[in-house]
Amino acid sequence: MRRSAADPLGFGDLNARFADTLHKLRQAASVEVGCSAKRAVWSRGKTTLYRYAPLAASGTSGRAARHARPILICFALVNRPYILDLQPDRSLVRRLLEAGHTVYLIDWGDADDSDRCTDLEDYLERHLGGCVAHVLASHDLEALDLLGVCQGGVLSLCYTALHPRQVANLVTLTTPVDFHTADNLLSKWVRELDSDLIRATGNIPGEVLNALFLSLMPLRLAQQKYVRLLASNADQRAVEDFVRMEKWIFDSPPQAAAALAQFVRWFYQENRLLRGTLAIGGRPVNLRDIRQPVLNLYATQDHIVPAAAAAAMEHCIGSEDYESCAIDTGHIGMYVSRAAREQIPARITSWLQARR
Repeated sequence: MRRSAADPLGFGDLNARFADTLHKLRQAASVEVGCSAKRAVWSRGKTTLYRYAPLAASGTSGRAARHARPILICFALVNRPYILDLQPDRSLVRRLLEAGHTVYLIDWGDADDSDRCTDLEDYLERHLGGCVAHVLASHDLEALDLLGVCQGGVLSLCYTALHPRQVANLVTLTTPVDFHTADNLLSKWVRELDSDLIRATGNIPGEVLNALFLSLMPLRLAQQKYVRLLASNADQRAVEDFVRMEKWIFDSPPQAAAALAQFVRWFYQENRLLRGTLAIGGRPVNLRDIRQPVLNLYATQDHIVPAAAAAAMEHCIGSEDYESCAIDTGHIGMYVSRAAREQIPARITSWLQARR
């Protein structure tokens, strides 16, 4: 920072830097998100199943994975799945495609008033189940590889426990199992919410969920990152990266009232998944029924899904082929950080390749 007798604190230089960053932000306002070609292949209600176009295989890993089972990615209901394919150099989907995998992804869409009574059984059996059925029929297979992410990982655990013959291998990413760990701020925040009132009120706007997530760490999530950007003298590409992330963070879809009320009560308030008391559609969901190979990937600095919440899976499932890996990053970092880019896709590919 340049200082002079007329400007001993260097405010002039700082103001110029801020003005330059604001100009770059305006230029980046229309930046696009999502980078890999895909097409819709199945739908039910607001849910759409996409199949990604294959890429040219790169190296030995691509050739080795070419004939593997397809991977179905089940993302969270509460966020948009394009965070997994944000831009070419920050895309779990693209890395899996480069390794030769056939990749499908579920987009749950935007719930409207006609969906307010859609519950977890609907999402699990008819939406996720419909996606699974389509993929299996398309490839003439009895089982696929399922990759569950965050809340989608919880749904994937439930689905695998209820339909074990349709899942060959299960990979979970930032997926909570114990919702009552001491460091789970989100669980403490929603512990006293009236789930019956949520159901009666109607669908929950995405803006409400955004406010909830930001309130967990308001200084870091709502102030510090903007100060750092303005003070960093970032180039245009760095600013565009920042804008893409901001678009995703503030692009949460509305939530079906019935499903959200059930998720809050059954998981966050009553911890039924860990306790073995969960039933969906009258069928008990017992994690001991998961005997497939399981790869559990989670973050050490996650404020949404604490490491202990995810690591608890090891002592709950029935699989004798269980592997876990803690990545030194935060929740969103598991999708876009350098650590995630360098470790997660390669680990998933090599783990699945060993279990073809």
